[in-house]
Amino acid sequence: MCWLLLAVALGSFANRLTSVEKTDEMSFLPRSSQSTQVSAVLRTAPGGDALDAVLVYHRDSGLTATDRQRLDQERRRIVALRLPGAQQPGPVHVAPDGTTAVYTIAVDRKAGDDQLKDTVKALRENAADRDGLQVRVTGAAGLQLDHAEIFSGVGTTLLYATALVVAVLLLLTYRSPVLWLLPLFTVGLGLRVAQAAVYGYGSNGGTVSDLSAGILTVLAFGAGTDYALLLISRYREELRVHADRHEALAEALRRSVGAITASAGTVVAGMLCLLAAELNSDRGLGPVAAMGVTVVYLVTMTLLPALLALFGRWLFWPLVPRVGAVAANRTALWARIGATVAKRPRTVWAGTAAVLLVMAAALLGASTQLNPLNEFPSSVDAVTGQKLIAGSFPAGASAPTSVVVPSELAARTIAVVERTPGVNEVTATRHIGQRTEIITVLGDDPYSGRALATVRTLRSRLAAEIGSQAWVGGPTATQVDTRAAAARDDAVIAPLVLGVILLILMLLLRAVLGPLLLVLTVVLSFAAAFGTSTAFFDHVMGYAGINPSIPLYVFIFLVALGVDYNIFLMHRVREESAQHGTRIGMLRALEGTGGVITSAGVVLAGTFAALAVLPFVPLAEVGFAVAFGVLLDAIVVRSLLVPALVLDLGDAVWWPRRSAGRASSTATGDPSPLPVTD
Repeated sequence: MCWLLLAVALGSFANRLTSVEKTDEMSFLPRSSQSTQVSAVLRTAPGGDALDAVLVYHRDSGLTATDRQRLDQERRRIVALRLPGAQQPGPVHVAPDGTTAVYTIAVDRKAGDDQLKDTVKALRENAADRDGLQVRVTGAAGLQLDHAEIFSGVGTTLLYATALVVAVLLLLTYRSPVLWLLPLFTVGLGLRVAQAAVYGYGSNGGTVSDLSAGILTVLAFGAGTDYALLLISRYREELRVHADRHEALAEALRRSVGAITASAGTVVAGMLCLLAAELNSDRGLGPVAAMGVTVVYLVTMTLLPALLALFGRWLFWPLVPRVGAVAANRTALWARIGATVAKRPRTVWAGTAAVLLVMAAALLGASTQLNPLNEFPSSVDAVTGQKLIAGSFPAGASAPTSVVVPSELAARTIAVVERTPGVNEVTATRHIGQRTEIITVLGDDPYSGRALATVRTLRSRLAAEIGSQAWVGGPTATQVDTRAAAARDDAVIAPLVLGVILLILMLLLRAVLGPLLLVLTVVLSFAAAFGTSTAFFDHVMGYAGINPSIPLYVFIFLVALGVDYNIFLMHRVREESAQHGTRIGMLRALEGTGGVITSAGVVLAGTFAALAVLPFVPLAEVGFAVAFGVLLDAIVVRSLLVPALVLDLGDAVWWPRRSAGRASSTATGDPSPLPVTD
């Protein structure tokens, strides 16, 4: 009841989560980056806090006199409309080939994003296609509107899609018309509380991106449902041992709380490692994800047991667990898998590892060339407009580069800029206080690898000849800084996450060798999943590449969530090995947890797969890669690779201890029957 009241009380805050989400790429960069410093200077200029809306008029056969007359009429009408925040239109520029004309209207964003969106919508309504003439509104203002419209219904759509996926998978897992409602209700309630907490974080200065808000939904549903599956599975086992459901529930909690707590703690600790990130979008994801997992863990471990105790055994109808019943087939599938692995464990783990290494090889050809234009569907208005500009004007004209220097150094700086290879021309200069902005057009597509290289060369030359007071900003420079920060975050955070997870596993299993091997299996699983995913993005989906932040996101999720299944399995192995020895303990653990781990993996993969249907490439990439990786981890790594390693090493897996407990791994014979778990 307390959780329900809390969710109702905080519901209005959860509904306002989108109001604190940030979509401006500049807000994700560290303050020390040159792009951020240039942006800060430009915002002090008159109208500097505005975003440019670029109106593009294009006819393939060339603009006619009627087209140009229409452009002039619409331009005057826009002035007469006095749209909120819209400044006076700039001059009209006609391309040398005569097919395209553009002009710019700066839109002030001080009044808020809603007013900016309304103004850009009005510009589009005023200028529409007619008689073969294409009219588009692009630029930073157009891109921001299209981004907002794509995400306007994503939160609700994603919530419903994720809830539907979880509901269907729970129905298939439990084969009960009632039981599936409990974990779905529990996790859904936890998500509402988590969204309210994230709103509080964002409204107090924390960075919440639309990407992290979407991930919050699927992570909360996926992780919370996994914890519910493990608890309910253990409860069902204990109902076959205890006549009193309260005793069964208490025993189930006692036996599962360690694994579930360690699992949640591992995910939270892994996510909080993102606080060491340089990119604000990466750093902001850490607290967002940690809050989501923490809340659903608390709700699952308090509200769900109360509901299970309240409703009793009939929840499992028609497969009601009876005292004393054992599986007639002893969960035959997992028993057969265990027996097969046990015959040649070294062959199994070596062969599985080899296949995973082959899958990982695709990483060598991965591209990180996804940019703010090609991460949207090609039909988006602003993207089409940018392509029309790029086809008729110098390639870099659609996104000029700004060089900002102290005014006394402007002349020398212009000379350096003009002789830098890859720079097409300096188009204008303007004074902003004691500094001068030098507006520069690059010769290549502003988001291409060649343009990024030009900005790096330009910065290097300016640093050598002008000094550290010369800064290069603009869209191309923003991409350079974003990629540099992402590479730094990859190098720092990945080892940090692995170290934290290794420490948690060592504390949980009270061993060294076993946890080291488990971490290696998780890394290998990630490499195989991400390598295969990048090949899929390239050759099947036709994406331009991956977002620079995606590798770290996928790594964090697959490593942290993959270790979940290691914890579920090895916690049971340690428990069983104390009674039966390592070999039989491994087989009994696989037999007892194989079904629930696979079910948990399918549910978690299903929740992340919901991201893959959204019309935004970075979310689709995260969704597919994590879904595929979770399935690979749960079905292959946890069923074959880890059991084979443990069976091959025997008691050595508990090194420096000699064994997991009193029993010796030399115990022989088949595992004794387990309670029914299906």
